[in-house]
Amino acid sequence: MAAMGSMGGKREGDISDSFASLSGKKSEPLPDRFRRLKLELAAGKEQAITASWKRLLAALRRENEVVARRVSSVVPEVEFANIHNDLHKKAVDIRKRGVAVVRGVIPEDEARSYKFEIEEYVRLNPQTRGFPPENPQVIELYWSSPQLRARSHPSLLSAQKALMSLWHTTDPDSPISLRTPLSYADRLRIRQPGDAQFALGPHQDGGSVERWEKEGYGRGGVYDAVFRGQWERYDPFDASSRVHAVTDLYGGLGSCSMFRMWQGWLSMSHVGPGEGTLLVNPLSRESTAYSLLRPFFRPIKSHKEVGQEKYLDADNWEFTAGERMTSDLQGATPGHGQEFREGLHPHLELERTMVHVPKVNPGDYVVWHCDTIHSVDKTHNGMSDSSVLYIPVCPTTEASAKYVARQRDACLQGTPAPDFPGGRGESEHVGRPTTEHVKSHGHPLGVQSMGLDPLVVTDGDTRGGENAVKQANLVLGFEVKI
Repeated sequence: MAAMGSMGGKREGDISDSFASLSGKKSEPLPDRFRRLKLELAAGKEQAITASWKRLLAALRRENEVVARRVSSVVPEVEFANIHNDLHKKAVDIRKRGVAVVRGVIPEDEARSYKFEIEEYVRLNPQTRGFPPENPQVIELYWSSPQLRARSHPSLLSAQKALMSLWHTTDPDSPISLRTPLSYADRLRIRQPGDAQFALGPHQDGGSVERWEKEGYGRGGVYDAVFRGQWERYDPFDASSRVHAVTDLYGGLGSCSMFRMWQGWLSMSHVGPGEGTLLVNPLSRESTAYSLLRPFFRPIKSHKEVGQEKYLDADNWEFTAGERMTSDLQGATPGHGQEFREGLHPHLELERTMVHVPKVNPGDYVVWHCDTIHSVDKTHNGMSDSSVLYIPVCPTTEASAKYVARQRDACLQGTPAPDFPGGRGESEHVGRPTTEHVKSHGHPLGVQSMGLDPLVVTDGDTRGGENAVKQANLVLGFEVKI
């Protein structure tokens, strides 16, 4: 193992280590404990789950047609200049789709300049790692000046706070603040025309097998409604259930320790469909329910035997009860992201329902729900670079604050953020800004979000939100006045 210990808690690597398909890892049967787990999850609810499955397949058939017909136009768009009104008008649609494009968060010239600054930073530091190694498209940088400035930009923070308002807590005492964002340091992408190596297929981040495990998402009961056979009652935007969920039980390289309610990126380029950009499956509730229930069912007759339509028909799928239950969790590999393929998840009809986000400009902010299935273009067929800074939306919780404290230490040392592959990172990079520079030049809210100054309780927050901010400040080493 390389570069462990003081130079980072995880071994060196790159984004390919986060996904079994990119890392070249061969698919192997899961241990028998997952078979027993599936039996336990379904015990006494077999009939309810089967009926739920049939309703879900009917819903997918209807919704898939809508998505395939509308393609990119199905993705909601809002203007940052009018974000609160736009979010209010489009809240139902955004929650249904699990994705949104926020236009004009950062001025176009400013956002585009980030890309050129990063390229100069890499030129000055040729030891910078990336994937693929011979022609990096995803760069292992976390602490460049443009990244720090973008994460702490007041407009971006304002957009994040507005986007958090689309979530809610069913329990006002849930220890989470949906009004106070925390900063999460992630990588960046500068994908050049013609690239076909960063061909990341449909996947979910936030772990894989953890979604079924009791000590994973089960700790918060995130998907209890789905496993009861009531997928329609599953609320993807209930933050209360997510507070105690554990998304990384296996120390995966790139597995996220913080609650990223919205994953996201800030565009640094003009990019349209087919030009090395993002694709999503815009069915927030249905696709998640399907991925969770799929391991409990198997086809009676094969696609080859009966053809596409009859193969997908609900009557061709049976519940795998008792001795017929297997350990399979299709597309799930411990320590890696959840991956999706047409053959494993046929009812999602991914060839038709993975749609591009609309054309974006520098300064546009694209976000998608933490459970949304997403991918990138297999080939960049554009004429210019496709460049983004990965910046998610993270509310304040005690667990997230603990991570921010570790992340703050990594920033001080210039090593990779703790969730990511370790090594020397930027510790010896020329031109890396210091935290003192950030504190003296950054916006107060941005400095707070990085754990460099105390967080401030926002008026109107819930009791749980206020307590979460106070606990976060204690974790971050700041005195709290009671």
